Amino acid sequence: MAIATDNVKSMQGYTLHTIQTTQYKTNTLVLKMKAPLSDKSVTQRSLLPYVLQASTKNYPTTPQLRSYLDELYGASFYVDVGKKGEYDVISFTMEIANEKFLSDPAPLLEKGFALLADILLKPNSTDTAFDELSFTNEKRSLKQRIQSLFDDKMRFASTRLIEEMCQGEPYSLETLGNSKDLEAITAESLFSYYKQAIAEDEIDLYVIGDVEQTQVEQFADRYIQLDPRQPVQMRSIQKNVVEAKEVLEKDDVKQGKLNIGYRTQIVYGDPDYYALQVFNGIFGGFSHSKLFINVREKASLAYYAASRLESHKGLLIVMSGIETANYRQAVQIISEQMKAMKNGEFSEQELEQTKAVIRNQILETIDSPRGLVEILYHNVIAKIDIPLEKWLQTTEKITKAEIIEAGKKIELDTVYFLTGTEVPQ
Repeated sequence: MAIATDNVKSMQGYTLHTIQTTQYKTNTLVLKMKAPLSDKSVTQRSLLPYVLQASTKNYPTTPQLRSYLDELYGASFYVDVGKKGEYDVISFTMEIANEKFLSDPAPLLEKGFALLADILLKPNSTDTAFDELSFTNEKRSLKQRIQSLFDDKMRFASTRLIEEMCQGEPYSLETLGNSKDLEAITAESLFSYYKQAIAEDEIDLYVIGDVEQTQVEQFADRYIQLDPRQPVQMRSIQKNVVEAKEVLEKDDVKQGKLNIGYRTQIVYGDPDYYALQVFNGIFGGFSHSKLFINVREKASLAYYAASRLESHKGLLIVMSGIETANYRQAVQIISEQMKAMKNGEFSEQELEQTKAVIRNQILETIDSPRGLVEILYHNVIAKIDIPLEKWLQTTEKITKAEIIEAGKKIELDTVYFLTGTEVPQ
């Protein structure tokens, strides 16, 4: 399968990525703003994109803005906030029909650029503050989302593990922000932060679809011009484990949530990152993995058991749902699976099956424009250029010895257990 190339060009104040492909019937624009994770800005950054997408100078109410999107052949627009390593990343995504497939010759791609620029650069505001109605509505919505985090016990346990594991590190911050800081934010203070973010954030704009690169560059230059900036570069903080810790907490849960965090000392871009990916796949990443088979299937200890990598932070996280009475046994069996992996106790069949699943997973991800952007954006975060073909080819060649070598770096950091009954002894 041919993989689309990321054509990169420096524009005024941002980087433009044009991915020309006939794979999709739509054109997709994804604008990403990244800044170092900070407790001073995390709640503002969580609120900001939702206020921006609620209304603009030209479309001063949400119904008006949504109505205009409908006029653009049902274009969709959404925002998101997340973290990658020590960075806080805001995403704006617009999907719009490709005019090549329409009988109407309307210049939809250009209109998409114009609307994205409107949302980003012409907010519904005075010279000093966001529109009070839009601001108040979105502030209320964010307050509800922060509250819902406590209600979603699976996500809550994951958040608490990271808070305990990464105390004192920016990565410990939850990108939703917190209620206390949210209360203090005003339409004026958020607008002031908006101007700072537009002036200082590292900004990347991806345009994916059956497009002409020169035309994309013309539209980008016409509608989006920003001041030059020198973005702050953050290297992911890696800490050696002095002593693993155990955190037991009680809450109103029917099912215990056991989350375990390991430090891998390996991040995306490191030579042994590919081996770590395969290690995680065999250990707990997929339905044929050791955690799934030994903790969930054979021992019947868990309702779910899986692991994932935080690729830009160097963490391996185990997540499982168990009965409180099974806590000690579950921790022991998970520990045994990790030990088995480090000792190379996995078959050639497990190795080849995992490589095949990783390959399929990556190819499935790039089947959607948003997925393709997420894969390509790894390179922006890591300040490295790894073509997708190289990622796939290197993974295919990973050996058992390389996996064992990567495993030597993995250290247990924190065991976190959220229980609904008495804390196990």
